[in-house]
Amino acid sequence: MGEEGRRWEDLGIDCLLNVFGRLSLEDLSLGAVLVCKSWHKASLRPECWNKLNYREIDFMPWNKFTRRFMHEYRLHRFSFTGFMKFAANHSQRSAVELLFPPGFIATLEDMVYAANKCPKLKILVLPKLSSEDEKHLPRLMGKWKDLEWLEVGSKPCSFIQVITQINLHCPNFSGLKMAGPICTEDALAIVSLVPMIRRLCLANSYFHKEALLMILNGCKNLDILEVLKCIGFEADGEVRRRASNIKIFKWEGFRLNYNDDYDDDDCDDIQVI
Repeated sequence: MGEEGRRWEDLGIDCLLNVFGRLSLEDLSLGAVLVCKSWHKASLRPECWNKLNYREIDFMPWNKFTRRFMHEYRLHRFSFTGFMKFAANHSQRSAVELLFPPGFIATLEDMVYAANKCPKLKILVLPKLSSEDEKHLPRLMGKWKDLEWLEVGSKPCSFIQVITQINLHCPNFSGLKMAGPICTEDALAIVSLVPMIRRLCLANSYFHKEALLMILNGCKNLDILEVLKCIGFEADGEVRRRASNIKIFKWEGFRLNYNDDYDDDDCDDIQVI
């Protein structure tokens, strides 16, 4: 701005919050917070930190962001857990979105911390968890009572227990994204425990036509159903007819891979291709 115009640091707090609320975590932590006192003060407001999207950041130790963050905050070492806590604490329990990095293996400690510090989540994208830590997911799910959307990279071993907790504690739940072997028992859990679901993405999964029809018949409020690149069923005339009332039905790329001796109860032992 010119010498006679307004200075950036003189922008009103409402204007700053509007802008800062649109910034990435990287820009917030290494940009706005370091510009000047007024920007620093505004950037500390929890409204700026209600979308914790860690997927946009490369947390490798040699990355420019990691090295600069350590320099600016005078750290001797960097860890994802430390940065996650840094951002979550800034949100002051007001975060509504939490997206863990794709392919990132988190610890149970990370998940417990997120559940305690971010109780108002509406959107949650889970990280990879060890099979042992996955067993604790149902207990944590009950803490997110405002949850509307859940995304998991692969079906957790405690999936039915997770869905049970969502049924008990998350009245506004409307969307699920998950890949993996989907048994008839899993399909029945979706139909009976989250029947009002509006968006369901099961792309790159393995399941039979019976399970798909169960979902199509039981989830009457579906607006979007994605079963792209799935194995084990054919999107034949019956399937497409049952799905005709769904606004968006994506089924392309399926492959049949039946085994005559295949037992549906053993689908958890099948490797997803």
